[in-house]
Amino acid sequence: MDLTTRLELIKSVGEEIITMGELTKLLETNDKPVAYDGFEPSGLAHLPFGVFRPLLLQDLLKAGVRFKLYLADYFAWINNKMGGDLDKIQKVGEYFIEVWKAAGVDTTKVKFVWASELMDKEYWKRALLIAKNTSIQRATRALTIMGRKEGELNEVAQYFYPIMQTADIFQLEVNICQLGLDQRRANVLARDVAERMKWKKPVIVSHHMLMGLQGIKQPEGYETDRDMDLEISSKMSKSVPSSAIFVHDSKKEIQEKINKAYCAPKEVTNNPILDYSKHLIFRRFGKMEIKRDKKFGGDLRFGDYQELENTFRKGDLHPTDLKNSVAEYLDKMIVPIRNHFEKNPRAKKLYEFVKHQETTR
Repeated sequence: MDLTTRLELIKSVGEEIITMGELTKLLETNDKPVAYDGFEPSGLAHLPFGVFRPLLLQDLLKAGVRFKLYLADYFAWINNKMGGDLDKIQKVGEYFIEVWKAAGVDTTKVKFVWASELMDKEYWKRALLIAKNTSIQRATRALTIMGRKEGELNEVAQYFYPIMQTADIFQLEVNICQLGLDQRRANVLARDVAERMKWKKPVIVSHHMLMGLQGIKQPEGYETDRDMDLEISSKMSKSVPSSAIFVHDSKKEIQEKINKAYCAPKEVTNNPILDYSKHLIFRRFGKMEIKRDKKFGGDLRFGDYQELENTFRKGDLHPTDLKNSVAEYLDKMIVPIRNHFEKNPRAKKLYEFVKHQETTR
């Protein structure tokens, strides 16, 4: 595959790239760069994790990127996920791997890495060096990567979080940090530390954050978006079930949730239904069909997202018709995962375990 095609594939994944020049140089000199994304094992898999992440991963693998999926069990422990029970957290990590398999992730082309197995003597030496080169103010600002703000912290261990995440990048020996935009501050910190320590500076390819069903809302307790970007804070979150669609939801549940989702007529900037159309449906199927009764104009077919958005903006597509179509497409994408957990005994057992745990924020 030529350089231009590889770049285009990676650019289609990255909503923000720091920097394009460095990414181009990396691909020119490295046929198989290594990227990673990290996940706290916590709760049931939702669309961003079980559907969107595998879709992005497919394009990265096509571009010749080798990928490490990082199971951040120690981070979930610090963040008090699963009630701070490490055994439960690691069980959820096993469930996560099963979700990726069910979603079609080629496990021969990715490497699963557990945080608890990565943290050797060399790791902690790196972490201390990073801590010595990071101000308290900078570490505090980076705490938003764990979904917290300063007033919510009550354990010293939580301050380790951004330092450890930065150390991960160097310990994993990755060239590309390919995480969501909500992890940007830790990735930028890694680049700054690398410059001071003369370490290899990672390229950042941050992907889009799918909106929650409620759209972009000012979250309770945040008077401004100074500490957490408003768009990121309105992402679909499995710890806020009312905002999310899960990979175990039935077709009926998906339809009901989509029907209740925010989707104001002609509004395209704060519309989760259009968000899922663009980032899930068009990425997966490359086209979209809206089925309508003939008295409302008959079926519509779109070959690209912009055409759909323009039609909705003009008022030529009713929110109900759009919602009905999106629910159908999402169910098509979820069916293989849902079936896997219904038919595979080990997967079913893991699902039952996670389903009966309390999901803590």
